[in-house]
Amino acid sequence: MNILAEIRSRFEPVLTEWTDDPSSVIEMLKASQDAKFGDYQANFAMPLAARIPDLKPRDLATQIVEKVDLSDFCEPLEVAGPGFINIKLKQEWLNTQTQNLVADERLGVVPAESPQKVVVDFSAPNVAKPMHVGHLRSTVIGDANYRVLKFLGHDVVGDNHIGDWGTQFGMIIFGYKHFLNEAAFEEAPVTELARLYRLVNQLSDYHATKKTLPQRENDIEQLEAKLKTLESSADQTDKKIQKQEKKLKSDIAERKSDVRSMQEKLTELEQNEDLHSKAVAFPDIARQARDETANLHAGDAENLALWNQFLPACLEAIQNVYDRLDIHFDMALGESYYHPMLADVVESLKQKGLAKESQGAICVFIDGFKAPFIVQKQDGAFTYATTDLATIKYRAEELKADRVLYVVDSRQSEHFQLLFATVNEWGFQNLELQHVSFGSVLGKDGKPLKTRAGDNVGLESLLDESIQRAYAIIAENDDAKPEGSELSEERRQEIAEIIGLGGIKYADLKHNRDSDYMFDWDKMLANRGDTATYMQYAYARVCGIFRKGEIDRVTLRENQSALKLQDETERALALQINRYSETLESVAIEARPNYLTNYLFELSNLFSTFYNQCPVLKAEEEQVKSSRLLLCDLTARVIDHGLSLLGIRTCERM
Repeated sequence: MNILAEIRSRFEPVLTEWTDDPSSVIEMLKASQDAKFGDYQANFAMPLAARIPDLKPRDLATQIVEKVDLSDFCEPLEVAGPGFINIKLKQEWLNTQTQNLVADERLGVVPAESPQKVVVDFSAPNVAKPMHVGHLRSTVIGDANYRVLKFLGHDVVGDNHIGDWGTQFGMIIFGYKHFLNEAAFEEAPVTELARLYRLVNQLSDYHATKKTLPQRENDIEQLEAKLKTLESSADQTDKKIQKQEKKLKSDIAERKSDVRSMQEKLTELEQNEDLHSKAVAFPDIARQARDETANLHAGDAENLALWNQFLPACLEAIQNVYDRLDIHFDMALGESYYHPMLADVVESLKQKGLAKESQGAICVFIDGFKAPFIVQKQDGAFTYATTDLATIKYRAEELKADRVLYVVDSRQSEHFQLLFATVNEWGFQNLELQHVSFGSVLGKDGKPLKTRAGDNVGLESLLDESIQRAYAIIAENDDAKPEGSELSEERRQEIAEIIGLGGIKYADLKHNRDSDYMFDWDKMLANRGDTATYMQYAYARVCGIFRKGEIDRVTLRENQSALKLQDETERALALQINRYSETLESVAIEARPNYLTNYLFELSNLFSTFYNQCPVLKAEEEQVKSSRLLLCDLTARVIDHGLSLLGIRTCERM
């Protein structure tokens, strides 16, 4: 049962007396942050009273309380302070609800009454390059949302909209034709293709930098001239002039730093004889690579043959990473799948009067946006925007989707705002589109996580290191046990993988997805604090209790009526267990897995308090022992299930 939803449903019809839209304030009724204020608390009397002359919030709260009936499962409501409404569940009712969970495989989570067809678009790497740490957040955030929505009873389609048709293939094809190391390609094709991509990108960047540098240097000269004029001003005490001088000096310093970086980049390449000779041989390499992309899209036989040759190995390399992370998709329709549909998309936009020619390109102009949505370039090539529109049309018409989640980093926010606005104008108003944005993974220097060479950290190497670190911790702890180590080498390796991979996932998911977060190995794998390891230890501790007591958990559940909440720590733990349903529904609505990690962390903390204060196997009475064992069992089941929805496994021994 979703207790919070039930309480809100009792308040909403009452609130219509003071507002036409109760939904605008009902979310101000939520779980209490402090048990002394009850189990739930509402503070909507304050904003509602502000709209009514001469009505004090406390008086309004009193009037609301008089009209709401929660007597079947709550103690009499209390009005506190300036107008807070405190709500406490009846002990006997909470006890019965908790007993009901003992035999409930779904742990009180009722499937959605009106299930939706939901497409979750996540991960979506460019297949011609090895996956790196930048792909981690989309992959694990998308997977967690997929799992939660599916468990809640929605018809969910996980779609890996892979980049298998973009400009990177033109760069790789060009590199293959001119710079291929055949032996390296035979031995490790994906590694060689990645090298070719980086090489062509590096040479393209060299020429672009060389072309841009004179203008940057000229900009500095102009700023320095402007500064010199200001410094020669008669009135150097004028604060406005001082402010302008300070701003100019800052701009000059920043641009000089950029120019130095550009010069260093040019010098570094020019000192490499092999790279420099390639740069000299191909001064127009960026355009040539774009031409290879255009030829591929136009159906050039040679380029299509190369694309078909490259793709299987690239997909296999990506699948290896997904297999390790236990990530699964229902479909993986890449950009290439939608290419035949793009001309029709542009034509449809034209017919509806949305797309118009502008400076040779075909664009959609949306009120409120400065930039147009370009759907066809001057040279006739289509864009990512065109592909995204074709994808939405397919999902709406073929998949019959009600809702689509795009798990893509926050740097693409403007693109999705334009995309969603265009789709709405195009006629798909009934399709709910949501950009599930997220920040970056940062190193300890506060910058995006990179290798020492400045490259993106490879995802596979990140997973390997996490497992190795977890193994070292597990081996050290096992060897230090008073009666000697308990785990076989095979079991150590298995647990290390569970802990290592779980640690990486949880460290990402526990943060508000809109925020950047700093990657820290020590914090990630710690067995204390807000980590997956802490929850996994809580689960293993419960398993240890049952193992030590030689108690069969399935048999124990047959006596669910034995569960009796007596101690306050028992009540607090039971209340948190009963909040599992409302937590998952919050995750589903806002696509925020950190709500679930916060819930599990609090549950584990409450269990730790309960365990320290309430003897279980050594309880003073057999009935108390049975009751506490049932609470332990429920806690472990919720932790295990909650972590599984985050894509994280547990183990019975650690």
